[in-house]
Amino acid sequence: MGNSEDTNKNKDEVEKEENKNVLQSTRTVIKRALDRLGYPQEVFELMKEPLRMLTVRIPIRMDDGSIHIFTGFRAQHNDAVGPTKGGVRFHPDVSETEVKALSIWMSLKAGIVDLPYGGGKGGIICDPREMSFPELERLSRGYVRAISQIVGPTKDIPAPDVFTNSQIMAWMMDEYSRIKEFDSPGFITGKPIVLGGSHGRESATAKGVTICIREAAKKKGINLEGARIVIQGFGNAGSFLAKFMHDTGAKVIAISDVYGGLHDPDGLDIDYLLDRRDSFGTVTKLFKDTISNSELLELDCDILVPAAIENQITKENVQKIKAEIIVEAANGPTTIEATEHLNERGVLLVPDVLASAGGVTVSYFEWVQNNQGYYWTEEEVEERLEKVMVSAFDNVYKVATSRKVDMRLAAYMVGVRKMAEASRFRGWI
Repeated sequence: MGNSEDTNKNKDEVEKEENKNVLQSTRTVIKRALDRLGYPQEVFELMKEPLRMLTVRIPIRMDDGSIHIFTGFRAQHNDAVGPTKGGVRFHPDVSETEVKALSIWMSLKAGIVDLPYGGGKGGIICDPREMSFPELERLSRGYVRAISQIVGPTKDIPAPDVFTNSQIMAWMMDEYSRIKEFDSPGFITGKPIVLGGSHGRESATAKGVTICIREAAKKKGINLEGARIVIQGFGNAGSFLAKFMHDTGAKVIAISDVYGGLHDPDGLDIDYLLDRRDSFGTVTKLFKDTISNSELLELDCDILVPAAIENQITKENVQKIKAEIIVEAANGPTTIEATEHLNERGVLLVPDVLASAGGVTVSYFEWVQNNQGYYWTEEEVEERLEKVMVSAFDNVYKVATSRKVDMRLAAYMVGVRKMAEASRFRGWI
């Protein structure tokens, strides 16, 4: 028993340290970006922490009649530009530090794709894989009741994230509408189409990553047809991305989930795998010949897409990375040291705050449609997303080449500028 407790304690300590490192590395790059742009220290002091951080306790009656108290968070990083915006994740490893870092990234994403938003983020410490549908509904509604005073269509707009989906967004919207006593579809994005959701929202993050892969391949002179692509992660973003890449004629030679990876140098049958993945994006348990996630990252390929969790490419394994292009679909998968090493080697790394901005962009489109009461076709949404993402990629790439910095620092420089200027005009700094 003692060994088990020690193991759990060590795991918790490692997770806390990793979250702390993610927040610290984010602050480090923000400081570098602000220094490059010539902003004074007080701008960094304003941006290094969310303006608001709410911790809530949510008592929920479970199906067996017992009461379980869940802990939830909502961070609002900076609302100088406009209302804050960001997802809500349901995960056992959610922490205050992680939510803070993610809210900062959302501010940066909004700045990079030029949206009238600041960054927000939320999360509940839970494991939805072990909860029933009614329990998830009660938890979703309980979270909204707990944070209802600080959120709203003109304050802070939640959205789906890890292990949350359109159904959970629908429950949250319904609860908020009951509290406020009027229908409020613009309170939340990522809703079902019939409740004011937008076409293209579910696949928006992967679509944005696909556009960044295409633009990066052009810069490197790589023909996407026949290009060898490795995708770590087979959840929402990873699975859609695998399908998009497969349909463009690229060879997806490896994918993975939390249990391991599948590899075929001739290309995997993506449609077959998509038919067999479960709702949490796991499929590898159905196969015997699997590889580890660490082996997957080191495969010989043209384009590597980390679409799973943080801190996957580090100083320990960066020497073994063989890809010419890395496009980050996950949040924070590459450490600062690894980024610097890859840049020195001439690897083109498209950072998370740019590559995964398709989700917040189409969330913005959904919010706009809710506010005006007029809804666009899927073709209109995709056309607008294409324009926004290509413009953002070109802008970041231009800053990287003209300032002679890596793409991550360039993206942060683009991302912080709008927020810093808005804060200055408001008289905050």
